[in-house]
Amino acid sequence: MPEGLEKRAGAEGCGAGSAPGGQLFALVAAHHGAGLDFLARLGSGPRRITSAALAASPGISGSVLLSTCNRFEVYFEIEAGTEPSVARSRVLSMISNCSGVPDDELSGSLNFLAGQAVPAHLFAVGAGLDSAVVGEREIAGQLRRALTAAQETGAASGALIRLFQAASRAARDVGSLTALGDAGRSMVSVALDLASAKLGRCGMAGLSVVVIGTGAYAGSTLALLAAGQCDNVSVFSWSGRAESFATARGAAALRRSELPAAVRGADVVIGCSGRGTRLGADDFRRFRRASQERLIVVDLALGRDFEPETGDLPGIELITLDDVRLASPPEHSAVVQEAGDLVREAALRFEEDQQARLMDPAIVALRGHMQRVLASEVARVKNQHGCTATAEAVEFALRRVVRQLMHVPTARARELAASGRQADYTAALEALYGLNVEAEAGQAPVQTADEGAAQAS
Repeated sequence: MPEGLEKRAGAEGCGAGSAPGGQLFALVAAHHGAGLDFLARLGSGPRRITSAALAASPGISGSVLLSTCNRFEVYFEIEAGTEPSVARSRVLSMISNCSGVPDDELSGSLNFLAGQAVPAHLFAVGAGLDSAVVGEREIAGQLRRALTAAQETGAASGALIRLFQAASRAARDVGSLTALGDAGRSMVSVALDLASAKLGRCGMAGLSVVVIGTGAYAGSTLALLAAGQCDNVSVFSWSGRAESFATARGAAALRRSELPAAVRGADVVIGCSGRGTRLGADDFRRFRRASQERLIVVDLALGRDFEPETGDLPGIELITLDDVRLASPPEHSAVVQEAGDLVREAALRFEEDQQARLMDPAIVALRGHMQRVLASEVARVKNQHGCTATAEAVEFALRRVVRQLMHVPTARARELAASGRQADYTAALEALYGLNVEAEAGQAPVQTADEGAAQAS
């Protein structure tokens, strides 16, 4: 990650005291911190961790889970009046219950982010700046799929939807405005380059490949194999989904009885599943029947599709995610810096907008107060003059006055929100006008400050 985008346990919001609704937090772990074995344990527990399960925790109004072979990240929004540290504990408990990893281990392995650190981190992730292969494009698609999955179950709140959509926009800007990732590198492409190099080949054309799995990484693998003119590709799935998956991508589907023969005749076997049976040394001895032909086995599954002892067999070389990460070429520092600047600017804009939205109830309350004063005066004038031209002129003038009076408080609300001083603004309204912001805002639909200012006119 470029300098200035370091993860931090956000001090704001993680101590004692309740917080307003709409605040976003995150618990994150990545390959370079927690390690791949720890990430694999999170996905191999008694229950599957989902956005919906996490959002069901008390005090949590929404959640999006981003879980890949290189990271495990939970983004969540808290309900008004919920103490952030309490919400954090509840989310950790849910993760522990699903994964079987103890609470204290999770607490020490997952970084807690708050405030501007949340968009800063997610935007860097989406742009590929925090990936094992810097600049990879696959992570942007993973962000979109994570949000879609959360939306389909109703787990994604409005603030989280805006966060992930803004992260996708920032990733597109980095892709179009910088040279980061121009080479199209990804975990899959680096793995395929390693495999072909070990076979003394330049590319995968002409090789026989067996792919195990039908998920996102398997799809990326087949797409890159097709782009590299590798047309002898077979797909096997422990769950039985190989037929439709392979047919849609121009590959051959394998039944379980056909897997041994396919492995025996393959040059490369690629595991992208992480679910189902884990193949070990005995399986490959049986599949190959003492064949001395060289075989490259690539394990791209976080939960491992192949036992490590497989690489000790004669004629077999095993490529793991750690090997891929170590082989990933670094990006040019100037390009990374340029991309980092774009990400920081986008994260700052998002946080300013998020803070401004927290002021909406106060703006609605002030606008409601002004509108009631206006309505009272208009009614008094009409009672005195009737519905005459004079009354209409007075009403028009009063509305102009209200519009002008609302301009400065609205602008000032945004300024104070940007500096995190929402409480000062709310206290001022209560002291000057005797307004109970929560009660006043509840009398009408909450609108943005801009909408409130427009309606005052």
